[in-house]
Amino acid sequence: MIAAKRPRIGARLRAIPAAAVKLTRRIDRAADRGLERAHPTVRRIARSSSAAATATLTWLGPRARPPAALFFRALAAADAATRRSCAFAVRAATAASAVATPRRAIAATVVLAGLLLAASQFLDYRAVEIGQVGYARLADVAKPPVVDVRTAGDAHAYLLLPLGLLATFLGLACARRESPRAALGIVAIGLLSVAVILLVDRPAGLDEGAETARFAGASAVLDDGFYAELAAAGGLLIAGLLYYARPCRIRISSSGRAASARRRRPRRPDSSPARVARSR
Repeated sequence: MIAAKRPRIGARLRAIPAAAVKLTRRIDRAADRGLERAHPTVRRIARSSSAAATATLTWLGPRARPPAALFFRALAAADAATRRSCAFAVRAATAASAVATPRRAIAATVVLAGLLLAASQFLDYRAVEIGQVGYARLADVAKPPVVDVRTAGDAHAYLLLPLGLLATFLGLACARRESPRAALGIVAIGLLSVAVILLVDRPAGLDEGAETARFAGASAVLDDGFYAELAAAGGLLIAGLLYYARPCRIRISSSGRAASARRRRPRRPDSSPARVARSR
């Protein structure tokens, strides 16, 4: 095989038309002349702009210094006030944590739930609405008439009233001193209250009774008293379980603390090979 001869670069350049070369050279020369003519004008504009900027800064500097100083002083004052408020919040939170311990907070929840359970016995827990279907489109304007309104205590002969007062007394006892037995009593009261509400009050509240024969379209509905006593009973149950199961109830004796300190005490390094041998 015979390799074909490659054309050189010079031959390629000689192949370019002479008119195109003359045109590019003419454009290059015109651009150079334009830059040479514009150079003095550009320098003059730069000098005038720098002089104007210097004059502007010279005039604006003394006038802008007082507002800037006032702004940074206000920023420093705001920073100092924020630091003081954060330190005050930390001190207040520390003092509040010493007073509002978990045991006292749970006991306060038990007291409030017991009082709510006792007060809910005097609230209306059910009613029978007449013609509820006809008032469905007029819910924002008018409400259907109600009959046979009963309080929560009527359904179970006010059984939950003494239970609520007893739960309040047990909550005060738990706030005063540690009492796991009182916590178990609160849990039992909560379970009993929930059982009475769901097994006695709810079926009795949803029973229209003789009103269906007297009125057309009668339907029984549960009122705010039912949900109030149910929430109070649930609060007693949950708070009692939290009080009984919280970790801070476990105490460590003084002998246990001493043994733990001895285990954490670092061992002294051996000072000589002879002591190492004796210790072994």
